[in-house]
Amino acid sequence: MAASVKSLGIDRLNVDERIALVEEIWESIAADPAALPLSDAQRAELDRRIADHDASPETVISWAEIKASALARIGR
Repeated sequence: MAASVKSLGIDRLNVDERIALVEEIWESIAADPAALPLSDAQRAELDRRIADHDASPETVISWAEIKASALARIGR
């Protein structure tokens, strides 16, 4: 039987607990880079973005600025 939300009891968790579980699962996947190989197109896009950043590092927006802007948009 394949694992499912119901069979694992995940449906009994509240939203915060489910989000925390998803984050933990994602972190376990991301810990193994070989688990998520990049396609040639993805690698090319990353290379392009790195080159853009190297050419204009002053155009970076900090995570704090992005987070503050997002929270302001949703009224927090």
